[in-house]
Amino acid sequence: MEHLAYTPRGTLVPHRPLAELTWLRVGGPADWFFQPQDEDDLRAFLAALPGDVAVFPMGVGSNLIVRDGGIHAVVIRLGRGFNTISVEGDTVAAGAAALDAHVARRAAEAGRDLTFLRTIPGSVGGAVRMNAGCYGSYVADHLIAARVVLRSGAVAELGPAELALAYRSSTLPEGAVIVSAQFRAEAGDPAALAQRMEEQIARRDASQPTKERSAGSTFRNPAGFSSTGRADDVHDLKAWKVIDDAGMRGARRGGAQMSEMHSNFLINTGGATAADLEGLGEEVRKKVLQTQGISLQWEIMRVGEY
Repeated sequence: MEHLAYTPRGTLVPHRPLAELTWLRVGGPADWFFQPQDEDDLRAFLAALPGDVAVFPMGVGSNLIVRDGGIHAVVIRLGRGFNTISVEGDTVAAGAAALDAHVARRAAEAGRDLTFLRTIPGSVGGAVRMNAGCYGSYVADHLIAARVVLRSGAVAELGPAELALAYRSSTLPEGAVIVSAQFRAEAGDPAALAQRMEEQIARRDASQPTKERSAGSTFRNPAGFSSTGRADDVHDLKAWKVIDDAGMRGARRGGAQMSEMHSNFLINTGGATAADLEGLGEEVRKKVLQTQGISLQWEIMRVGEY
């Protein structure tokens, strides 16, 4: 980062290994890795960064495969200073680095219902970027606006319409970094909300390999919505069901495996490379397409060089 006209106050390091920062524990290094001290530091850094240098915002790596060749970009990861949570009336404000589970708990303590966030792995920035959701609730249902630092260093407030939030997707501008978000949350009894979250955790732990190295759901549900969690939920077009029907539950490639417990979870059983994990996922996609004519779409983000 020679000739950069701005000296960051945060941490800027070259060739930073990224594997330890992802839940799957795979992947090569970032050309540069930047942890801004605060929003002003981030804005000044991006404004000074040459326009031809790519930027990749990274959360806690819960929904990510970094390929073995690493990322030819400046990876920006928000840390302390971007993880505050506050509740005022029906509005819950959270920094992009705040964990979804922490936001749900803090809101519940204040008598506000964002319980759907409790079982979603990751941080607020990623939840907004992917319109995260479960049990029939999505970020789009609650988001007032996200505060974003654009690639130019300018700041914008983007609402659900500007972000075009859809099932597991948004139109966040290229190179933009979400720094915080505001959510509207209905009132609820703190004890009842806490109880509901305990039940959600128990249900998740009973059906998902939460003790394994995974990145959450591997593929989007072909049905185009997440599980409702209700007894009348249908499974015809659930990703796990079509993977089962293709005979790929428990399938392996190197150190990668489709979980025996939940076949839409891709796990690193130990020693997997990013190529093992992505390759197995592509094998599953091919088999599902061959056997059922359904083209599974990745939910896990895959980035970097092979």
